[in-house]
Formats: sequence, C-alpha cells, structure tokens
Amino acid sequence: MNLIVRPIELADHAAWDELYQAYAEFYGVAQTADMRERVFGWLTTHAHEVNGFCAVLDGTLVGITHYRVFARPLAAATGLFLDDLFVSPSARGTGAAGALIDAVRDTAKSDGHSVVRWITAKDNARARGLYDKIANETAWVTYDLNV
Repeated sequence: MNLIVRPIELADHAAWDELYQAYAEFYGVAQTADMRERVFGWLTTHAHEVNGFCAVLDGTLVGITHYRVFARPLAAATGLFLDDLFVSPSARGTGAAGALIDAVRDTAKSDGHSVVRWITAKDNARARGLYDKIANETAWVTYDLNV
C-alpha cells in the first residue's frame, strides 16, 4: 500500500469532484456542479484563501481536505482552519484521514501558525474516534447567523 499526500492539482478535477460531492451528500448539504467548480477553481488558481491536499492510495485519489488561514486576535496569532475532510468509504482505515490532517498540521508548523482547528458533526463517530486520539475537543459551541 502506497499512500501519498500532496496538494490538489488540476488533473485531480474529476476524482476531487466525485469525493467532494460524496462529502456534501454525507452531511446532507445541497450542492450543485457549479458550486463545486467554484471551489475547485479556488483550490487550483489560488484566487481564494482556500487550499487543499489530496490523499492518493496506490495511484487512486481517495481523500481530500481543504484549509485556510484564520486570525486569532486574543492569541495575537493565526491558525489554519480545516474546512473539509473526506475519505472514500473504501479507503477508510488506511491512514488517509490522519495523513491529510498531518499535512495540514505540517503546513501550520512551517508557516508559523499556532493551531489547526476544525468542526465535525456530533454524531460523526468514526471520524471523532480519530480526532479524539490526535486533538483536543474544545468547550466552544458553534453558531451560524444566516445573512
């Protein structure tokens, strides 16, 4: 088994699109092809603050993650926010999710950020099993104010 994590590239478009669509479906989020095109453009043209990595297992793209910088005024620091993380069901348990998180953590370290932060659904038990091993659950509650 050969697992490689690298930045998302233009040639990853079709495989990325399939994984990102599956990610949206997993969370029950309505998403169109145009929305995915916009995000892929952000990732590959660097016209936006979002960056991404993919996990390639034995030549097949099996996982993706997206991240971006955020300011931490109270800490007078910056961090990386891990927005999306998805591994195809057939590749779960291969270490792909942990490797994707490690790539974001390594980027945070090399760029001088103080933390990598993310959210997940309370009932996402499989993912939380990994997260509980590698990170600290916070006491913060998340709110959305729709505009």
